[in-house]
Amino acid sequence: MATIKKEKKTTKKAAATVDSKKVSAESARKEEGAPKPPKPVKKEAEAPKRARRYFEAIGRRKTATCRARLFTARPLDEYEGRITVNGKSYKEYFPTSELQQIVEASLNKLKSLNRFEISAKVWGGGIKAQAEAIRHGIARTLVLFNPDFRKKLKRADFLRRDPRMKERKKYGLKKARRAPQWSKR
Repeated sequence: MATIKKEKKTTKKAAATVDSKKVSAESARKEEGAPKPPKPVKKEAEAPKRARRYFEAIGRRKTATCRARLFTARPLDEYEGRITVNGKSYKEYFPTSELQQIVEASLNKLKSLNRFEISAKVWGGGIKAQAEAIRHGIARTLVLFNPDFRKKLKRADFLRRDPRMKERKKYGLKKARRAPQWSKR
């Protein structure tokens, strides 16, 4: 037992003695089944991202909600007119041209489609309600950016929150208003 303790003490050191032979620390680790120490990973120094200035607004339609951000603080020449929805291009997210036109509508009304960079995060509702929620959110951010845009956007009805929602189902009925089939006899 004394020899085992002695061997354990020596394995903690750089080299261990086994059967009066000198063994390196690496081979001793292999025999014990211990993992190799991890190699240091070189990390490239990244420049810290500067916070960009933006205007934020919430847009809604039915049960869909959108948080739209309109980015500024760059010269107008550098903007490509990107609109991203949940991390994707809006043309990828909305496959039909009808939905794409709904998203672009408030920017097209002001003839400024390529002037701004817009990021939208949208959740809830269906795909059409999401497109209309984004339109509502973009219109609100444009008004925050420049209050002079309000008149045109209000006239186009993009600033109005469409209040129409799905009516709740009532008990005793099949749907909100649909009554069960009635037979006279």
